This record gives sequence, structure tokens and C-alpha cells, in this order.
Amino acid sequence: MKTYNVGVVGATGMVGQRFITLLANHPWFHLVVLAASSRSAGKRYEEAVGEKWAMTSPMPEGVKDMIVMDAESDIDAIAAKVDFVFCAVNMKKDEIKALEVKYAQHEIPVVSNNSAHRFTPDVPMVIPEINPEHVEVIAAQKQRLGTKRGFIAVKSNCSLQSYVPLLDPLKKYGIREAAVCTYQAISGAGKTFKTMPEILDNVIPYIGGEEEKSEQEPLKIWGKVENGEIKPASSPAITAQCLRVPVSDGHTAAVFVKFEKKPSKEEILTAWKEFSGVPQALALPSAPKQFIHYMEEDNRPQPALDRMLENGMAIEAGRLREDNMGIFDYKFIGLSHNTLRGAAGGAVLLAELLAAKGYFD
Repeated sequence: MKTYNVGVVGATGMVGQRFITLLANHPWFHLVVLAASSRSAGKRYEEAVGEKWAMTSPMPEGVKDMIVMDAESDIDAIAAKVDFVFCAVNMKKDEIKALEVKYAQHEIPVVSNNSAHRFTPDVPMVIPEINPEHVEVIAAQKQRLGTKRGFIAVKSNCSLQSYVPLLDPLKKYGIREAAVCTYQAISGAGKTFKTMPEILDNVIPYIGGEEEKSEQEPLKIWGKVENGEIKPASSPAITAQCLRVPVSDGHTAAVFVKFEKKPSKEEILTAWKEFSGVPQALALPSAPKQFIHYMEEDNRPQPALDRMLENGMAIEAGRLREDNMGIFDYKFIGLSHNTLRGAAGGAVLLAELLAAKGYFD
């Protein structure tokens, strides 16, 4: 596989930091540009981040002395250095939209962790094991933007990873409706226990915009490419509640589901065990060998014990059981690592898919 020079736009934030740790030794992607706001531009990366380094692993030596570029005013210089960029900026949504389009129109493909373009009809929002075919809409997007190489592709919200991959292989049984309650780690807000002391001994029952994303984004993921746009699916109906809990990393989901044709427990377990996608078939560097892992113990999965399974890129499931009250057919627990599979890791896997399919050439 050929190698690509890449940049991280929004390099000083928590997701940007996670990108840097994932790219430090990546076999295909060579990190050559770090960009952030004008406040950080011109500084050594180590100086720009200062005490805000939030990863448990040390800052890679190779980035400490890299000079941070200005994400907005240095686009021409960035374009001369990179084959594509990862974007994880902390700006207003309209500003992010405009910035990502500007990069694309400078012929820089953008793989974004941001939510700004998730519902732009010709921007693919991809979980690589589930809807890799959505990248085909990029051709129509390039035509709209007037670009040859430049485009935008996004990953879905971090909360989705803990339940959508578990629902997807069960669609063949006709999912009528699902209810999900997510218990989301503080790193999803870019926080640590040091910077979010109010979460200690506490649960915050509201995360702005999260429930809407959790209910609507799965329908785009399950949609189809038609006439140069992604047409969202009309079903199943999903209702969600999202809570912030005192966990450093790892989003947990309590899921309730009702089917048109109720499968047996054994059929569900088999569907999860056999679920494999394009990333596994292509042996992409970041892809888990086993996408879904089911845990038999009643007290698993747990974030502290299980979030790093397969380098944080697997999905964990547990406590599958029938709903004896008859309101739903089954209920179960899901878990995913929110800054790996759910954020930077999911974006790197998407970039690997795009690279393997020739979209950066």
C-alpha cells in the first residue's frame, strides 16, 4: 500500500491529540502538519498544548517540535504539504462547515470528526463495517464543489458506536423500534476528571444535541445513495436518552428492541459473532479482527475492563435477554471506546477505507 502525507486540523484538542497518538506509527499515514487556532499557530506543538495533554500515553517525540500552523490562514501552505487532513476543530457549526468546504476546494480531502456536515446530502457519514458503499456519493459531491481531489467525508457521532453496530446485523429480522439510553464518558466532552470536577459523584442527564444525533444519524447510515445524494432510511424508529457519567473513556448503551419477526437468542448471538465487513475483508490496519465481542458474564461489559479490546476498535455486547414484560422483544448492553472507535480511531479507519479505494490518489 502506498503512503500518504496527512495533517491534523484541530491538533491541540482532545480528539486531535488522539489522532496524533494513532498516527505516530501508522503504516500508511505520515503525519506532516499540525494545525490549530491562531492562538496556537507559530508555537512548537509541545508548547501549544502545554498542560492540556490529556492522553494516558506520552506525547510522541516526533510531534513535540513541530510548528503548529494556522488552520484558517495557512490553507495554501497546508495544501502543498498534505494528501489529506483529519479535522477535529472546536468552532461554531457554520464556521466548521465553511472551513471544511474551503479545504475541499483547495483540493484537500477532509476526513472529519465534526458533526457540521453529517446531514449534508452528498457527504458520506460512514461506519466502515456498515455502510462503506456510501463513499460512492463523493463523485457527486466533487461535481457540486467543482473539485478534482477535494471532498469531505465524516464519521458518525460517538454515541452511535455502542448500539448501531449491534442493531445492524439484526435488521434482517425487521427492527420495528428501539429505545436506547447512553451513559457517556467525559472524554466525549473533551474533559478529564481534572477539568470536569462537577462530574465526580454525579450524573448529568443532558448532553446538548446528543439525543437528536442518536435518533437521526442511524437513519442516514442505513440510507441509500440515490441520484447523487444519500436518502435516509425511514425506519426503524429510535428514541434515545443520553447521560454524562463519571467515566473517563467508554460509552455504554442500554438497548431495547422490538422486531417484526422475533429471532431467537441464539440467532442474535450468531449474527453478532459472524458480523464482518469490508475493513475485515481488506485487513485495514485499524480494523478489529472480530468486530463484535459478546461477553457472557452478567457484569460485563465494563468500560474500565473492556473498552480497549482490539485496541479500542471492537464493539462489546452483553446481557442479552428477553423482555419479560413484553414491551420490547429483547434488551442488551453495548459498549464502545468513544475517542477510539467513536472518534479519532473511527476516522482513521474511514481514511484507511478511502485510501484502499483510491480516493486520495
